Amino acid sequence: MARTARAAQPPQVFAAYRYCEAVTAHQARNFAYGIRLLPPDRRQAMSALYAFSRRVDDIGDGTLDPAVKKDRLEETRRLLGLVKDGKLPEDATDPVAVALADAARRFPIPLGGLDELIDGVLMDVTGRTYETWEELREYCRCVAGAIGRLSLGIFGTVPGAPGAERAPHYADTLGLALQLTNILRDVREDAVEGRTYLPREDLEAFGCATAPLCQALPPGADFTGLVRFEVRRARGLFAEGLRLLPLLDRRSAACVSAMAGIYHRLLTRIARDPHAVLRGRISLPAREKAYVAVRGLAGLDARRVARRTAHRAAPGETR
Repeated sequence: MARTARAAQPPQVFAAYRYCEAVTAHQARNFAYGIRLLPPDRRQAMSALYAFSRRVDDIGDGTLDPAVKKDRLEETRRLLGLVKDGKLPEDATDPVAVALADAARRFPIPLGGLDELIDGVLMDVTGRTYETWEELREYCRCVAGAIGRLSLGIFGTVPGAPGAERAPHYADTLGLALQLTNILRDVREDAVEGRTYLPREDLEAFGCATAPLCQALPPGADFTGLVRFEVRRARGLFAEGLRLLPLLDRRSAACVSAMAGIYHRLLTRIARDPHAVLRGRISLPAREKAYVAVRGLAGLDARRVARRTAHRAAPGETR
């Protein structure tokens, strides 16, 4: 069936998806590892979503002047508007736009989430810093929570699943957990680029606010305490967000479980040796990623979360 569906695609659409899949495989190893577990149609749609998001991120992370970045981001927003309104020309040659438009026709993807992503990247371009966790949460919701909600549009939920109305909240929260893990993993790299994402109130509480984290730590700084404080926050977000798993079908749950599992294991490594993030980027070996994928396919994480949720639910409570 999957082969027949692919063969029926117009050549330009098929080529557009192939381009997006290549971008995903080349630039997002963890993401690509997870979406391998999806059926072909959902894998294509997720690749289109990633390729558009990657384009937005690349504009924000590039070396262009901030004013030029803002223009490019607004140009990308206008292209997104054509996709959202179903007005992308039939002879469009931008493979990312062509693939995203086709994915949006096949799945109820809330494309407004990509506007939120652009808003979040604009925060990076303007050099915004974050005084409190609530301010950082706003940023994380734009650049990661929105991606969770967009992905949910492709995954869908199991018909009649109890608590399915909470799925967007769980997807959003899981995105926050992944982004906070990213922030911890990349703390030195971001500091070298002159960016600080951790809330200033947290940096001050642990004596780490007086110098960039890519330099020698200030005397008396408790960097270990800072990192483990943020790890606890991220683990709380994971615990909430993973309640999404029992609401998804087996293949979608396996995809989410694999991606979340990789980042959760990164978080564990960071907690074990907080100063490792100041020495270089932490990653997982391929064999460990494969183990996480197998767990996802076996449904072990989804069943564990379902049991925990049922155990915590009060008698008579609906979720």
